[in-house]
Amino acid sequence: MTLRISCAFAPSTDTPRHIALAEQLGYARAWCYDSPALYSDVWMTLALAAERTTRIGLGPAVLVPSLRHPVVTAAAIATLHDLAPGRVAAAMGTGFSGRYVLGQRRMPWRDVEAFGRTLVELLAGKTTRWEGQSVRLLEREAVPVPLLVAADGPKGRAVAAELGQGIFVTSPPGELTGLPDWRAMMVFGTVLDDGEPLDSEHVWDAAGYHVAMVLHALYEQGATEALDQLPGGEQWRTAMDALAPDVRHLALHERHLLGVNDHDAEVVRANLGLLPSVSLTGTAEHVAAGARALAETGLTELVYQPCGPSIPDELERFRAAVEDVA
Repeated sequence: MTLRISCAFAPSTDTPRHIALAEQLGYARAWCYDSPALYSDVWMTLALAAERTTRIGLGPAVLVPSLRHPVVTAAAIATLHDLAPGRVAAAMGTGFSGRYVLGQRRMPWRDVEAFGRTLVELLAGKTTRWEGQSVRLLEREAVPVPLLVAADGPKGRAVAAELGQGIFVTSPPGELTGLPDWRAMMVFGTVLDDGEPLDSEHVWDAAGYHVAMVLHALYEQGATEALDQLPGGEQWRTAMDALAPDVRHLALHERHLLGVNDHDAEVVRANLGLLPSVSLTGTAEHVAAGARALAETGLTELVYQPCGPSIPDELERFRAAVEDVA
């Protein structure tokens, strides 16, 4: 299968301009995160991007069902389809930062499945049920927008196989039996200049956030042993534990996928050496080899998130590095 190279954004008011550049650079699709406590509104951002582009695919990844009524989500998807017909897809999941930053846990898969089933029926132009009442998009016919499900574990994979036209993962999918043909994976990191060390200012700005994301995920999962094995990890965890429970989530996820916050800075700096093994960070040759290896796992789409003060430069670096992979 052909490997598509796409991009993802923590949406801001600059993101529509960045998506227009991504289109010029040949990215297949631009996804925007749904985490309103951290980023700009996903739907406003995508609508503005639709007006600035003509080819690139657009969509939210991943939608957090608990943030909106399914009719509200269906109407937003349908409106984006009106603005960019044939270019829209949507992904949904249990919620990572979108719920954790609100002090909530991930949604149960049974609730995600119920929401997704209702959403699919609404987009098909059907009358369906939600909270004991009949619901429908009254003034619309079917809206042909594919739905992907963000899932790495078996429960989510089962929902993806049942409801979705694709699956969105954060690690290679492994066994492919029963999975949809559209298999997208998030990738992070940065392309180094020749001879550039991992402790450069550029790497800190453009990829340090990924080390922080690993810390955030391990902490939320209660992976104490793994955290304590990292240089500075036990001290970082102890300091996080000491924060008041009702505000800890705000400190933990501050600048999530945007940069490195003050709480994380020391432990991130001590662990920058992890980047080549946990992200696509390295020389252009290293990044290209990593992308090829991921393509061989059965993925059909790599979704790269640029970060730092020069997102256009990061988009250009990554697209050039993987030019011969796609």
